[in-house]
Amino acid sequence: MSYEPKILGILGGGQLGRMTAMAAARLGIRCIIYCPEQDSPASQVAAGCFIAEYDDKQSLAAFAERVDAITYEFENIPVETIRFLQKLKPVCPDDRILEVAQHRIREKKFLNDIGIATTRWAEVKKPAEIEKIAQEWNAKALILKTCRFGYDGKGQIKWHTGDDSKVCWKELNSDEIIAEEIIDFTCEISVIIARDKLGQMAHYGPVLNQHKNGILAQSTAPAPIPAELADKAITMTRLLAEAVDLVGVLALELFVTKDGQILANEIAPRPHNSGHWSIDACAVSQFEQQARTVCGMTVGIPAQHSEAIMLNLIGSDVKKLAKYYEMKNACVHLYGKHDIKEGRKMGHVTILKDKNAVEEKKDDNDKTGKSSTLIRHAG
Repeated sequence: MSYEPKILGILGGGQLGRMTAMAAARLGIRCIIYCPEQDSPASQVAAGCFIAEYDDKQSLAAFAERVDAITYEFENIPVETIRFLQKLKPVCPDDRILEVAQHRIREKKFLNDIGIATTRWAEVKKPAEIEKIAQEWNAKALILKTCRFGYDGKGQIKWHTGDDSKVCWKELNSDEIIAEEIIDFTCEISVIIARDKLGQMAHYGPVLNQHKNGILAQSTAPAPIPAELADKAITMTRLLAEAVDLVGVLALELFVTKDGQILANEIAPRPHNSGHWSIDACAVSQFEQQARTVCGMTVGIPAQHSEAIMLNLIGSDVKKLAKYYEMKNACVHLYGKHDIKEGRKMGHVTILKDKNAVEEKKDDNDKTGKSSTLIRHAG
């Protein structure tokens, strides 16, 4: 596949856009950001920036005129915006996967329809249905979530038998609610996959994830799980990427249950927080994959060369950087955010460990599921 330097448009100005723009620059790809915010993290490292609302068609058209291809760095971009831009320039991933990922009921149904198991779930149309669902499932507690705009623990609450369902409903402040079964799981993992226009894929993970107050706090790569489970998680993610005809990067968040099942939790149709370690521990990061695939290049071979632990710097954690600057094999990444706020992701630190025992053979990589591999097949 031939390649010429291009200009990539990125919808969204957050840290994912920032790291994508930095990775793209290594490939000679210039990035232009489109977002409503002044001085966004991504705009600080980009070649240009449009500051306008996502429904401003005049600004969107001018933005499309400046770029060769378009992607997005978070999934709360209006689908209508993507559909408008798709008429002007290639947008990857396209509106289909974005529409699925934006709505939890649609997301769960889609996963189940393609054969990927999830936690048990049910649509809730009114408060009285909460108790009914709990009785049907013989459950003493449920997780209630808004169907849209939930992330980092936002837009969800835990309901217990005896709680006032009307109060819970009011607290969520939405007329679209999903109830999910609370499962007994041993850990949470994720797999990130990149897929190009030829249908070639490369994956990262599975990665072990630990959360604090609903926000990802630490990721460990590779995840210390049995090879059989790792292979299953990778297979599920490949199935998803093929089902949506992905061009770009997506992540599948998963639960590993105590009885050995793997259940899908959420889809993220863009680079994922649990893959930040790939910048420092792989030859090709998830962000470079995003730039490559969207701009028409083939996926790269990730070639994880170091084991890694990624620590999110959340809120005031960023004030404790001194120890990481002096720590051997610690790689510090700050996002250029000026105001420290509780729950705000200010940066991350990746701590590397040499992987002297990494096997070079692809067959061994596929067998263990513990290092990133390139998977090619007819597109």
